[in-house]
Amino acid sequence: MENKTAQLSPFTIRNIQLFIAFRVFFNARFYYPVFTILFLDFGLTIEQFALLNTVWAITIVCAEVPSGALADILGRKNLIVATSCFMVLEMLLLAFVPLGNGTLIFWAFFLNRILSGLAEAMASGADEAIAYDSLVEHGLQKDWPKVLSLQMRVRSIASIMTMTLGALIYDPSAVNTVLSWCGSKLILDQQTTMRFPIYFTLILAILATISAMKMVEEQSQEVTTSRYKLGAAFRKVLAAGHWIWQTPFALVVILAGMFFDHILRMIVTMTSQYFRLIHLPEASFGIIGSAVALLGLVTPKIAEYMADNNSPGKNLSIVFVISMLGLFGMTGFYPYWGLIPVALIFVALTFVSFFTSHYLNKITASSQRATVLSFKGLAFNLAYGFIGFVFASTIAALKQQETALHPQFPTEQIADLAFIDGIGYFPWYGLICFILLLFYSWLRLRKSKESL
Repeated sequence: MENKTAQLSPFTIRNIQLFIAFRVFFNARFYYPVFTILFLDFGLTIEQFALLNTVWAITIVCAEVPSGALADILGRKNLIVATSCFMVLEMLLLAFVPLGNGTLIFWAFFLNRILSGLAEAMASGADEAIAYDSLVEHGLQKDWPKVLSLQMRVRSIASIMTMTLGALIYDPSAVNTVLSWCGSKLILDQQTTMRFPIYFTLILAILATISAMKMVEEQSQEVTTSRYKLGAAFRKVLAAGHWIWQTPFALVVILAGMFFDHILRMIVTMTSQYFRLIHLPEASFGIIGSAVALLGLVTPKIAEYMADNNSPGKNLSIVFVISMLGLFGMTGFYPYWGLIPVALIFVALTFVSFFTSHYLNKITASSQRATVLSFKGLAFNLAYGFIGFVFASTIAALKQQETALHPQFPTEQIADLAFIDGIGYFPWYGLICFILLLFYSWLRLRKSKESL
């Protein structure tokens, strides 16, 4: 029996296969390479785009922890199915909202952002929890790094395909060229082709729903007796929060992940502006995104090796060095060569996601795993919202400063100078935060049996 368990591959477990499939279908979206211009081509303004994404972030923050607790109380599968259904609904809104009515389009996108935020919040933790518990059931919990590694690599392959194809089917000239090659005389305009990435993503949402429905969850006595009792969900939140506070290593893992994630993710969201300022043509952005996704085929395997052979402290140090090299490298805005520090940022962000999941799942009890992972998501998104607000305020102040120094410069050039100056603050902010993180970690872990 022991030999059977030892020889069993985690990838033969049905829930593990479905977990990987769900992650791929849920995250590989065809509209990502054209995300910003998609909003604008529907008739929204830049200000409305910013507002709608603020609504998205607020929704995630509000729903993150309660959804994790409900996953532990009502069942992880139930929330995963609800997540995929929300994804279907958010895609249907954009696929069929009529054009021409600005107010109707805005509220359709508003509801889309709420549904998307709810889906993101409900997905973070529940799918990992059910997959990890399946490994525990077979005595294979030590293989979780292998599962994470393969899942990330498969997602990277899917991202390469969806980003490349998504940008292609969005462009009417590219679509019409393909139609012409096929002997068709049909000519499509931008208002038609801009929905194609949405239609394709809707198909993925349906596949995600099917994957979620096929998952099997072992129903514990607690889930059965506490079903639909919201009071139990809130008690679960309090218990998980208390456990995190009383478990220094768990708290330090979440804080370390939060530190790296909010800085690196903020940089990633602004790469298109950075690419433009290092003199890369806009047509190359999709190709660059696919090239970065190729890193995802290698990086998770390296992270798996590091998790198995290094201490958490050593891995923390390695991620810090990579992050600092990327952040300081980006401040130079070197034409073309500036892609190298961006690649380092993406590598570091992948490591952060891998290690945070690995260490938290390793020390968290099954009964509260989804709730604890939701606390992680809450912390990450709160920090991301904070740095977004601070960066926006900083840019506004820098614009005023640059305008005073160069009153003859056009508005666009002032904005570019402010952006360049703003990026220069990131490595120093990161350095200060890391020192504070190390000091706090030392205080919490010095009397604990756990250590970095």
